[in-house]
Amino acid sequence: MPLLELCGVAARYGPLQALHGIDLSVGEGEIVAVLGANGAGKTTTLRAISATVRTSGEIVFAGERLPRHPEAVARAGIAHVPEGRGTFAQLSVEENLRLGAHVRRDRAGVKADRERVLRRFPILAERRRQAAGTLSGGEQQQLALARALMQRPRLLLLDEPSLGLAPLVVAGFYDVVRELNEQEGLSVLVVEQNASLALASSSRAYVLEVGRVVIDGPSSALQRNESIRRSYLGY
Repeated sequence: MPLLELCGVAARYGPLQALHGIDLSVGEGEIVAVLGANGAGKTTTLRAISATVRTSGEIVFAGERLPRHPEAVARAGIAHVPEGRGTFAQLSVEENLRLGAHVRRDRAGVKADRERVLRRFPILAERRRQAAGTLSGGEQQQLALARALMQRPRLLLLDEPSLGLAPLVVAGFYDVVRELNEQEGLSVLVVEQNASLALASSSRAYVLEVGRVVIDGPSSALQRNESIRRSYLGY
C-alpha cells in the first residue's frame, strides 16, 4: 500500500479548475518528482495534499483519508515547504524552528529534535538568534527544511526548492534530502522546474500538463527517453 495516494483529485481556484482528476502515489521511503511547465498544476498538487486549496476526489495517507484542514494534515505527518521558503522573516532562526514543531506536544522530543537539526545544519546553529530575513537564500532554504523536519514528518512536500539558488547551493540541498531519505526513510514528493536535477534525485516522476498527468514512470526511463525530454521537460 502506498504511503500517499491521490485518486481522481481535482482542484479549483474559484471558477478556474487547476487539476483535472490527478492520480499519483508515493511509496514509503520513496522520492517522487512532479514535473511540468509553469501553470501545469505542480504547486496546486502539493496544495491539494496539504489542504490549502479546494479539492474533490480522494487523498489517502497511511491508509486513512487525509483530513481537509492544513493543521490536521500536519498532525498526520506531512510537512510542506512552499515555494519561496515561507520562513518568518522577523523571527529568529530558533523561533522559526519552534514554530515548526507547533503541532507537537512532546517538549523533550522537540528540544532534542531542535538540537539534531542544528547539528545537521551548522550554519543555522551559528545564526540561531539571527532574524530569518537576514539569512542568504541558501540559508533560508536550509531553515525552511529544518523547520519542516521539526514536525517529524513521514512525508515531505518540497515546492521548487532550487528556485533562485546557485547550483552549488542546490546540489548541497539535494544531498541533504537524499541523506534524510536514505538514513531516516523520509518519503519526499518534490515539485521542481529543473527536470534534469529532479529526475536524477528521484526514483519515479509524474509529468503534468494543464492539470493532468500525461506521463509517469521510473525517473531513469524518463531521463533516457529523448522525445519525452524534448516535448515535456525542456532539455
